[in-house]
Amino acid sequence: MAAGGADKFSVLLPTYNERENLPLVVWLLARTFQESGNNFEIIIIDDGSPDGTQEIAEQLEKIYGSDKILLRPRARKLGLGTAYIHGMKHATGNFIVIMDADLSHHVNFVLSDCSYFEILYYLHANIRSVFLMKSTTYRKQKEGNFDIVSGTRYKGNGGVYGWDLKRKLISRGANFLTQVLLRPGASDLTGSFRLYRKEVLQKLMEKCVSKGYVFQMEMIVRARQLGYTIGEVPISFVDRVYGESKLGGNEIVSFLKGLLTLFATT
Repeated sequence: MAAGGADKFSVLLPTYNERENLPLVVWLLARTFQESGNNFEIIIIDDGSPDGTQEIAEQLEKIYGSDKILLRPRARKLGLGTAYIHGMKHATGNFIVIMDADLSHHVNFVLSDCSYFEILYYLHANIRSVFLMKSTTYRKQKEGNFDIVSGTRYKGNGGVYGWDLKRKLISRGANFLTQVLLRPGASDLTGSFRLYRKEVLQKLMEKCVSKGYVFQMEMIVRARQLGYTIGEVPISFVDRVYGESKLGGNEIVSFLKGLLTLFATT
């Protein structure tokens, strides 16, 4: 917690080939926190991106200051879950925010055929709506004194935009299977926009065995086991602005293996 007892937010941003998206998401986060008056740090965990993402992160560290942007790279891809664990070692906030670095959690819809500067203008024009989404998550935590607040695409006015039918079916199918097999008490287990109390996330990580995308699901399942409280807020998830999705056949197989492991052990 920051001096004087004020809350501090540590944002964990795992990256792999996010050269174009990273400056935008960092700019958006910094503006959001600065306008709200909240203390923050953004921890970038880059897994050896070959596209120059790490070099961009180094430049951002110089622009915003090493107290606000912390680059904590790794030599190669070692899994999403271990990236969060690595980032947590360097977090000093009492609240931890985990999210994607591809702008999926920031824009209500994607403008097609936009230039870099048009997207910047759009993001700037919508900064207040972005802050509303983040403040809603934080307010939800304060209202219910929750240990975890999770963004959900499958409740209230939440939704997914920009995905083709195949991607939607995969996401819905994965979420349906987790609900049937694990009964987690949360509507969106595969989402990656969450707010944790730091001490809660630390304890969950001690129990976690997943390394890849199953990590998100296991966190909620373990939280239920340990009796932690979970709040949910609807979010709009949109497809990435730049780059390609990391979801592939290997990730789907890994997810199914992880799901069966959790079903057998929880």
